[in-house]
Amino acid sequence: MRDGSAGKSARNHLYLRVCAGCAVLLVFNFPGAGQPSQTPAAGNTSELTTHDAPATFRAGVNLVMVPVVVRDRQGHAIGTLKQEDFQLFDKGKPQIISKFSVERPGAKAVASAVQVQAPAQDGSPAKAVESALETAASAIPTRFIAYLFDDVHLEFADLAQARTAAIHHLTATLQPTDRAAIYTTSGQNMLDFTGDLDSIRETLNKIQPRGTSVPASSECPYMTYYMADLIENKSDPQVLHVAEQDAILCANIVVPQTPGGMAAALQQAESVARGAATRALASGENDTKLALSVLRNIVRRMAASPGLRSIVLVSPGFYLPDDFRSDQGDLMDAAIRANVTISALDARGLYVVLPGGDVSEPSQNLATQTQKDLYRRDSDVLSWGTLAELADGTGGTFVHNTNDLEGAFGRVAAAPEFIYILGFSPQNLKLNGSYHALKVTLKNVKDVTAQARRGYYAPKHELDPAEQAKQEIQEAVFSRDEMLDIPLSVQTQFFKPSDFTAKLAVLAKIDLRKLPFRKAEGRNNDALTIVSGVFDPNGNLINAIQKVLEMRLRDETLEQKAVGGIVMRSNFDLTPGSYVIRVVIRDREGSLMAARNGVVEIP
Repeated sequence: MRDGSAGKSARNHLYLRVCAGCAVLLVFNFPGAGQPSQTPAAGNTSELTTHDAPATFRAGVNLVMVPVVVRDRQGHAIGTLKQEDFQLFDKGKPQIISKFSVERPGAKAVASAVQVQAPAQDGSPAKAVESALETAASAIPTRFIAYLFDDVHLEFADLAQARTAAIHHLTATLQPTDRAAIYTTSGQNMLDFTGDLDSIRETLNKIQPRGTSVPASSECPYMTYYMADLIENKSDPQVLHVAEQDAILCANIVVPQTPGGMAAALQQAESVARGAATRALASGENDTKLALSVLRNIVRRMAASPGLRSIVLVSPGFYLPDDFRSDQGDLMDAAIRANVTISALDARGLYVVLPGGDVSEPSQNLATQTQKDLYRRDSDVLSWGTLAELADGTGGTFVHNTNDLEGAFGRVAAAPEFIYILGFSPQNLKLNGSYHALKVTLKNVKDVTAQARRGYYAPKHELDPAEQAKQEIQEAVFSRDEMLDIPLSVQTQFFKPSDFTAKLAVLAKIDLRKLPFRKAEGRNNDALTIVSGVFDPNGNLINAIQKVLEMRLRDETLEQKAVGGIVMRSNFDLTPGSYVIRVVIRDREGSLMAARNGVVEIP
């Protein structure tokens, strides 16, 4: 449940669908949108007109959203703080918090639509059915968790333990309103959102390591992605010298016992070392690109999932060079704006770097071992840091250095009870894509810790009001929160022309009395955008229809319409089954919104 409006936006959405081991990206669109309206709005068409419009959305950035989780000494999330308790700094400069909300991810969705069966074809009376809200709510999937196993970076033993722990965790905790999906960074053995535990277990048991990189210990000389980045991109002479010394040993380079002999040998070894660095850098970059792209695609897919959305990344961590920082920022920005939290679990359990390295490496060299141990530790810290940054930046949880993987899954899969969303509009912001470090502090609040987004990248273009309106509507469609800035009631009617087909009508009754009409030329002007969506029990959008109602009402017409309101009707062709209905309304003049849920069972 949300207090206030975060004014969030989202990027163009893509579905990530799975087909026989391959991932196919489909451009997100509402099916059936933009079809001509079958029933014109009642009343004087010069005062009241309606038309269907494509229910598609594009994204931009004009408001920076910063999720913050505040915990007490026991690690419990706190939800009692106010806007004035927070201070927000952009590059050290205090900012005005213009948007503030407290999100409660665990709140139960409400079903408020009344289901009415249309008169039968034999003329018998209509049958009204209004289920108890508690029963209807239980039919709405409200929690979507994507488990992403980094099978490209994980080793077999760690992956096997994590896989077993995940099965035990899901078997014990998956609820009827939960939907889980299984993804892998390799794209192999994946499963879209489902509540079927047998399918989840079967998919998890098929996941195997799919590493493509040559192990650092198998290279001549020993070469990690981190070391290769230091050599090739940062021109670190010390790392290069260590690699040269190893290359002399593993490549059997003869050092002439003459003046200048060592210099000649090192020159030859440099060529070998740089060759290894080039290979390690290319391989590491490919793996990093793959991990970020899969995460980005899952965020896009989950933006079309209605309700609480979270990703659990199961990985040993991966190194992120400076060239990928902007991509990481874009990923976190997209996740924040799509209300997706990313949590991470280091699947290696209790992990330490053993001194001395791998005795099987061809360049085993005692003279360089201490320095290589240091590089390994630095690389591990930075790899863990990537996971921590993704979690901190989106309101998630990062767990590492524990052998209780089943308990760890419980921690990372559980969303914080409260997430504060701070929004601010940067002053004098240059649209150049530069990085801005963020800092959030608390005023006069003791014995707590704040986990917040660490930074963002400046946009490269402005966001216009029309795009902002589209983003707010889209976010509301894929939420499960009910909003009543505009009084709205929803009914559904259906009848079955045959045993295999059904026609569903969604009726939205809108009270006009609270709308902030703009008076001009003797008319009361406003416009309503109405989106009606139908979802299947797994939260997949089946169809959505968007209508735009333009109002230029005379005073007497407004007075008449205010008494009974206006009813907007959207028609859907379906097959018998269970469906979740979502109706969202937004007005143009005041940016007021309303949203209602419903459940329909067509036998």
